[in-house]
Amino acid sequence: MKGFSTDLVTDQTIDWIRNRDKNKPFIMCCHFKATHEPWDFPERMKHLYDDVAFPEPESMMEFDQEKPGRAFKGQQLENMGWRWETASKDPDSWWCRYPELPFSTKGMDKVAARKKIYQKMIKDYLRCGATIDDNIGRLLKMLDEEGLSKNTIVVYVSDQGYFLGEHGMFDKRMMYEEPLHMPFVIRYPKEIPAGTRNKDIILNVDFASTLADYAGVKTPDLSQGKSFRPNLKGQTPDDWRKEMYYRYWTHHDIRPAHMGIRNERYKLMFLYGDRLNATGSDATPTTPAWEFHDLQVDPKEDHNMYNDPQYADVIKEMKQELLKLREDVGDTDADTPRMKEIMDRYYW
Repeated sequence: MKGFSTDLVTDQTIDWIRNRDKNKPFIMCCHFKATHEPWDFPERMKHLYDDVAFPEPESMMEFDQEKPGRAFKGQQLENMGWRWETASKDPDSWWCRYPELPFSTKGMDKVAARKKIYQKMIKDYLRCGATIDDNIGRLLKMLDEEGLSKNTIVVYVSDQGYFLGEHGMFDKRMMYEEPLHMPFVIRYPKEIPAGTRNKDIILNVDFASTLADYAGVKTPDLSQGKSFRPNLKGQTPDDWRKEMYYRYWTHHDIRPAHMGIRNERYKLMFLYGDRLNATGSDATPTTPAWEFHDLQVDPKEDHNMYNDPQYADVIKEMKQELLKLREDVGDTDADTPRMKEIMDRYYW
């Protein structure tokens, strides 16, 4: 098939819905690869934002681990420039959009180079996003034309958030707010008031139960999550979760393997820094470290407050709760002696 991926997926989605068995209810999953690296976009978007200089995140000029207490380096913007250069020399690279280097940072100081890389990256990303916007518009218009708008639940969700220059980084995989927050938008005119927002902690493990609830079927027995349908109506259950568990197993020196807990105000991360049994990891461990953030005082996570005495009791309580959450989901590393050694030495 010829055409741009996002357009083609939308074409097939629209065709299936229009030609469905109209005597049956349906669920249609329309999955775009975008906005995923290398942020391809169709030719019609090529010059979008050409004359725009996008504002830089406040923390974009952090280099390596300049912030006090930062326990990891992260995927820094300079690596994006390296990928472009690699792609220009390798015709088989999945970054093949760039058969020639988009520009050179040779001779630039690190600040000027980072600024240049950021503007190129953010424009490509947003051109890719604009193509999604176009196609979401096509889908919603089709629902109007088919008379389905008022009785169809529309969900837009991503697999994770993303660093877009914050802390000088791109990519994801770390438990900072930018990658941790997953975009989630839902439209159901019969039940959800338009324009409302909900601050409850929901997780991707809740999706199956929620969709089953809307479909009027039993939640699968193996589903870990709970339906947040009442939450979306403004009727949050009294026993709804107040904290969440996070785990990223793959280990690299710039992104140590880590686990953590986040509640409505605080976040605690244990960067244990070992590949354990995870494939695709660096063999060399990093020294285990902790990060703690008070998101009310420091929402941009610019300061690691783990060693601040005023939070000692909060941190102790969160460490205990983190262990409980690991037990709840069966993620205890019980069969991994190396993890027990790390926990015994560094956890408390």
